[in-house]
Amino acid sequence: MVLIGRDRARGEASQAWIAGQTPQASPELLIADLSLLAATRDAGAVIASRYPEIAVLVTNAGVFEAKPVTTAEGHDRVLATNLLCPFVLTQALLPSLKRGAPSRIVYVGSSTSDKARLDPDRLVLGRRWTMLGAYSQSKLAGMMTTFALARRLAGAGVVANVVHPGTVATGLVRTGGVIGLVWRCLAPMSLTEAQGADTPLHVALAPEFAAVSGVYVKTRRIAPPNRQALDPVLVERVWATTERLAAWPAAPA
Repeated sequence: MVLIGRDRARGEASQAWIAGQTPQASPELLIADLSLLAATRDAGAVIASRYPEIAVLVTNAGVFEAKPVTTAEGHDRVLATNLLCPFVLTQALLPSLKRGAPSRIVYVGSSTSDKARLDPDRLVLGRRWTMLGAYSQSKLAGMMTTFALARRLAGAGVVANVVHPGTVATGLVRTGGVIGLVWRCLAPMSLTEAQGADTPLHVALAPEFAAVSGVYVKTRRIAPPNRQALDPVLVERVWATTERLAAWPAAPA
């Protein structure tokens, strides 16, 4: 098992907790900033070299920003963390996943994607950027690239699915204002982190999802996704744009 985190102290705490719960797991910690494409590629290369066969990949890194932040590589941090870097990491680990087949890819999405809209040619929002718009669009694009990947992997023994973990009381929303207030008010009624892990783990491990690919799952059940994610032409256009934006050095929008 490999954990990727950008904060060593928090990563080591998670590593120790897992080791305490499951001594045979021997979790390895890799420090990397998953908002940066180069760091993500490096992390993928390290993991692939150490683990030539991989059974499960869960991409769970995500950010929700109050204001647009540009990474050192020139990308919007929400788009980079929620879409581009999971895409890059998955591509880097595909050979190991294929050798480890039957294997599974689980992209942790969000119900905010359910009613989101996107233009495949304008994933970089620029002046159209809003807090909710950037987040929900990035998660919808992540869903669409996962579905595109599922089609590409048909017959390879690797399945790829999207899960919504539910509303979980995490530190995802750290902004002030109305949204921050609403998030804090929802916390007592939200799922715990352990409860939020239930659906992603179910899709990653349950026998009934071993051969299911290209679906959206909520509370352990397959759910209807955003209609845009069911349009094969739009899905392929989102894949192409994501692939271009994820090129290194960064391509212009």
